[in-house]
Amino acid sequence: MSKVGFRTVKASQVILKELMVPSYANFGGKVHGGVILNLMDKIAYICAASHCKGYCVTASVDSVDFMNPVEVGDLLTLYASVNYVGTSSMEVGIKVESENFREGIIKHTNTSYFTMVALSEETREPTQVAGLLLEDEEEVRRFVMGKLRKKLRRAHQKEINDIGEALNIGQAMIELEGENCQSALDGA
Repeated sequence: MSKVGFRTVKASQVILKELMVPSYANFGGKVHGGVILNLMDKIAYICAASHCKGYCVTASVDSVDFMNPVEVGDLLTLYASVNYVGTSSMEVGIKVESENFREGIIKHTNTSYFTMVALSEETREPTQVAGLLLEDEEEVRRFVMGKLRKKLRRAHQKEINDIGEALNIGQAMIELEGENCQSALDGA
């Protein structure tokens, strides 16, 4: 139970709209993925800072899969919502859509989850955030799924660390056969 009270999900939800201008184009003529990632990080910060009423930082980003290209001239709309809160961390869900006004076509470009951590203004150490007041079944579902994603991220990271610590270089060299690499250790 939070010592700093509870806030509703709706209290910190954010919508950000931005026109995709020619200077955002990549070499292929589409909007550069980095521009979209920058906007996603910005809206995640706005949403999380609004919830925690203070400073926060991006701790991690789940995968960002670009399902549809964004064209120059499209209106990009980003939706952000705090799905889950721990003691000092918050999961912010972000949905991105692009809209071609002329043709009236709206495309879902991606969905991602940013983990933001609230930091004390004085010490820059993690600080407690308000809990979430869940007002409907969808908010309960998102909270439970956010908690599950956090658990799975931790288990995945532990599994990768365990594999790395147990890595046998001799066996790894055998596994390199047929891969698109060459080792300077060959014959050593």
